[in-house]
Amino acid sequence: MSALTFTVKQETAQRVDMSPLVCQLLKDMNLADIAAIELQNGKRKIRADELFEITGSDTQNIVIKNSFAKLDFIAKGLQDGNVTVVGEAGAYLALGMKSGMVTVNGNVGLYAACEMKKGLLTIRGNAGDFLGAALPGNKQGMKGGTVLVKGNVGQRAGDHMRRGTMLIEGNAGDYCGSRMIAGTIAVMGYTGRFLGYAMQRGTLLLWQQPTLSATFNDCGSHTLAFLPILFKSFARLDSKFAQKSEAFSRVQRYGGDMAEKGRAEVLVRLDRRAAQSNTAFSAVNFH
Repeated sequence: MSALTFTVKQETAQRVDMSPLVCQLLKDMNLADIAAIELQNGKRKIRADELFEITGSDTQNIVIKNSFAKLDFIAKGLQDGNVTVVGEAGAYLALGMKSGMVTVNGNVGLYAACEMKKGLLTIRGNAGDFLGAALPGNKQGMKGGTVLVKGNVGQRAGDHMRRGTMLIEGNAGDYCGSRMIAGTIAVMGYTGRFLGYAMQRGTLLLWQQPTLSATFNDCGSHTLAFLPILFKSFARLDSKFAQKSEAFSRVQRYGGDMAEKGRAEVLVRLDRRAAQSNTAFSAVNFH
């Protein structure tokens, strides 16, 4: 069977709620029934076949072609199956995703992976604010799974994050890891202001030295045995995180946020020359 493919005929002026077009809801439906599904488009509703040319039959493998930034709620609550977006995606991508795989070959809007539970989300472009965060008024964001972003992310990535892994190859905006409860966020690029604001627990793993607030304590340099194991778990991903040259175990550790429980940590990569210099300095002082 070929993938069930939705090809956009023409972009709409208003936003579109794509939540009805998800694998588990389309299971066992024929093309005629799928074409008749109504999607909320601003104040009106439109049939799926008014917006898309629909081909294929495998409802567990959905492809959205010519996608644009006003298509919201793609892969909402996905349970198994694969969703591939060729183009951009709007807000609330993979909201409450329970399992399966979602791949976007472009940029995505606000609240991607919001309250995600399991599965793998790959974003090959940039992501907007509140990646993996909680909905407004809620207290728990991403609860599990893996999010991989090959570009940059906006502000408050991982806000209220409860569990799971977020891997960012580019830069992260202000308040990355804010109010984080647990989980891991790794950032290869630069981070903005107020990193780890009000973090309770969890780990921020950084390749670049951040600007930290006074409520984070410098705990010295450490060689951590769990980091090589963590990097080994990334080997299955199509990512820089899977490259052996990016793996490390020697870090500068900062504990905080002391304005909260103070059980979180920020681990910053030490380059090999700095690590060797610190080791030599310690040996000289010891003797």
